[in-house]
Amino acid sequence: MRSTGHTGGPGARGSLVLRSSAGRVGAWVWLAFAAFNFADLAWRGRDLAALIAAAVLLTGCGVAYVLGLRPRVVAGADGLEIRNPLRDVRVPWPAVRKIEAADAITVRFSGAGDTERTARAWVLQTSPRARAREERQIRRQARHLPPGVAGQVVERSSLGHAVEQLNALAARHPETSRDRPSEGTVTWSVVALIAIALPSALLVILIAVAAAR
Repeated sequence: MRSTGHTGGPGARGSLVLRSSAGRVGAWVWLAFAAFNFADLAWRGRDLAALIAAAVLLTGCGVAYVLGLRPRVVAGADGLEIRNPLRDVRVPWPAVRKIEAADAITVRFSGAGDTERTARAWVLQTSPRARAREERQIRRQARHLPPGVAGQVVERSSLGHAVEQLNALAARHPETSRDRPSEGTVTWSVVALIAIALPSALLVILIAVAAAR
């Protein structure tokens, strides 16, 4: 896939995983920075200021996980899963009504009571300006390709290509399985909430203790 800051590819049993390369790199850079500073604090820090600094680093690690490492779109044999920073969307293929590309991957699916719900993926989001810039870059690259190939390249942005792959997977799993759930679900991620809430609460407590002194 072209450089939109995402990784993806077929996995086991025809699955597809879409993630943000830039987000993952940024998260791992922060985690490496935090690990170095944790070691330094363990070696030299013995006061409240060191504890506050450690809490700041922990909070940053939680943010790095929630925003950089966690978000992804996973499409497999059973359906589609969208992991956004704090929530998970699970949609079995029979419940998928439409997958489209706007400024993000958008999935329309059947919810409880046959209501239509919409989920947007955190990964592969783009702004109109960024999308226009990418389309200009694609058109420049297409000038050096044969006409038949160039036409296909111009029509396929990275976001559009990802949606095309997801729709191809959806087409391989038609609504033939009656024993599978036909409703999508949206749930909070307990792990993500804990990753943010615990270090943030610790940081607030330590700052309050320092202010009370």
